[in-house]
Amino acid sequence: MVRPLNLEISESTEYLSKSLKNARTAIEKERLQMIWWLKTGQVTQHKELSRILGRDGSTVTRWLQKYRQGGLAKLLEVNVAPGAMPKIQGEVLSRLKEKLQCPQGFSSYGQIVEWLEKEFNMQVKYKTVYRWVRYELKATLKVPRPVSKEQDEQVVSLFKKTFPLPY
Repeated sequence: MVRPLNLEISESTEYLSKSLKNARTAIEKERLQMIWWLKTGQVTQHKELSRILGRDGSTVTRWLQKYRQGGLAKLLEVNVAPGAMPKIQGEVLSRLKEKLQCPQGFSSYGQIVEWLEKEFNMQVKYKTVYRWVRYELKATLKVPRPVSKEQDEQVVSLFKKTFPLPY
């Protein structure tokens, strides 16, 4: 004989249906749907619930335990792996920002890699430095525009003085 599923759901059916409509992720929708089915009495058995959801019984049991422990907030909580610690952080990052702000700066990303190794004894890959400087710090390298060696400075200054403005 199958034992009925006893779960005390504190949220109202209106609240659950609104939450279900406003759910953004599939994880939220699936779990809210489960609670809504239980609240409205459409599903009364654990086995039936796992069949309708297309999930293993142990998964449904784990979700129900989460709900019993912390309510809807605990059920909808998604654990995210912390990831690796950033290679460039803290004082190194602040010094790099300062160095990128000064007029001399760096002329290449390779130069930054060398500077990090010399100053902080850090082995950082070129690709990592490029991503940090270019996308995280949104900084540009201090590379002057190329100028011809044969260019006459007097002719350039005369051109700047006599060139008509477009407006």
